[in-house]
Amino acid sequence: MLTWAPGKARHNTPIITHGEGVYLYDDKGTKFLDWTSQAVCSNIGYDLPEAVIEATTKQMSTLPFVYGGLGISEVRARLSKLMTELLPGDLQGMVFPSCGSEANEAAIMMARRYTGKYKVINWYRSYHGGTSNSQQATGDFRRWFGGDHVPGFVKAFHPFPLFWDLAGATEEERTQHALNMLEEQILNEGPDSIAMVQFESVIGGGGVLVPPKGYMQGVRAMCDKYDILMHCDEVMVGFGRTGELFGFQNYEGVIPDIVTAAKGVTSAALPLSMTACRKHIMEAFEEKPLGWGSTYASHPVAMACAYENIKYLIKNDVIGHVQRLAPTLESEMRRLTENHPSIKQYRSIGMFGCFDAHLPDGSNPQLQHTAIDKAFVEYKKAYTANGLIGLLRPPHMHVAPPLVISEEELLDGFDRQDKALYALDDALGF
Repeated sequence: MLTWAPGKARHNTPIITHGEGVYLYDDKGTKFLDWTSQAVCSNIGYDLPEAVIEATTKQMSTLPFVYGGLGISEVRARLSKLMTELLPGDLQGMVFPSCGSEANEAAIMMARRYTGKYKVINWYRSYHGGTSNSQQATGDFRRWFGGDHVPGFVKAFHPFPLFWDLAGATEEERTQHALNMLEEQILNEGPDSIAMVQFESVIGGGGVLVPPKGYMQGVRAMCDKYDILMHCDEVMVGFGRTGELFGFQNYEGVIPDIVTAAKGVTSAALPLSMTACRKHIMEAFEEKPLGWGSTYASHPVAMACAYENIKYLIKNDVIGHVQRLAPTLESEMRRLTENHPSIKQYRSIGMFGCFDAHLPDGSNPQLQHTAIDKAFVEYKKAYTANGLIGLLRPPHMHVAPPLVISEEELLDGFDRQDKALYALDDALGF
């Protein structure tokens, strides 16, 4: 069975046999350029460094598992120390769940038990996970699958609207309008009932939405003003995707109270995530339990993989590589937007980009919760025929190749997508 797609879709899903570099191969020998790092997670591609493989194998042979409630593995202490050194400010208390959903569940429980308050504010179009609380924290259609009955979650508008605009407003005015709206929500919900503001540093699945200049600084100040915790969800963009180690580091002076990450922590080689908090929050749990746990939290084999993966990112300046290639990604996205009338606009940051499609009259061809429109079926066929593989979430089309992609491979990928987009132009009636 599949998860976010109807089960019958498996009949059109390729059987992947192996990967090399930034390419995936199916059982028919077809070579695909991975254009979205699968689920924006295979950040260093498919030639894992020997150090990662050796450390993982060694950990399996010496201590394949220890339950975190019974003992502390050496690699857990080592990874905690490394992350404390890499995270800014006094972010130093951390747990290591198995996936992004679990990390965000831990963050929600942490915030509620620390503050004694219950409500959590999230953006519309955000995604925080598929488990009970994390699914209701999510701001897109996927929270409806759970019935939308879990209490305590309040949705705020992202400062980048999809269906309307503040005509004539400057970026500074748009930022202030968005902050005013958020503050009014906080006042009407009651600051004494709000435990946390939980935002993706950059909304990923919802379209690579980057907050405007000054917005995240304003959120940080507002959280301080009303004694609310600020949480940055880095599950998709953490560990280099935006050209910084963490996405929130794109916003000068912003240090969240809680940070969650996953995906890139092991470059998806093994399941692992992280929930980190500031020192005063960590100390508050010295005399009481966090209230969240998992059998496989702090799994030593996964942490051994993560430790060497993070070392590889730092020692090989993968983030610097992203920074150097980011202008090429942005210019190529502009080129394709100018070349194809079906593309309304694009956004990009680091090695993370997204196109928005539209109809000739300017309206959206579909929403994310509706069945895939036949126009995008034709586009997907052309996308695959041109040797690309990746996520498609109409009306958004993501570009997020592995962070280690070369400039030549990046340009080749855009040439392939350029050819595929002619099918979308025709199918949408341009």
